[in-house]
Amino acid sequence: MTYTEDDLLELKRALKRSERRVSFGDRSVEYRSIEELKMAIREVEAELARTAGKQKTRQIRATTQKGF
Repeated sequence: MTYTEDDLLELKRALKRSERRVSFGDRSVEYRSIEELKMAIREVEAELARTAGKQKTRQIRATTQKGF
């Protein structure tokens, strides 16, 4: 599914008001819990980041030394 920034804003507004029902234009979704709403927000954020090419990556660098 393709998400928009407006979809993300609606989800965040619903979370701010502690509402479980969110309307996206002509469709409406009712989440079972606030936690499920938070998961939807994370999913939309991740999808928007992937489509924008801004997927967060972690880089870990390890260094070692010999001796004291």
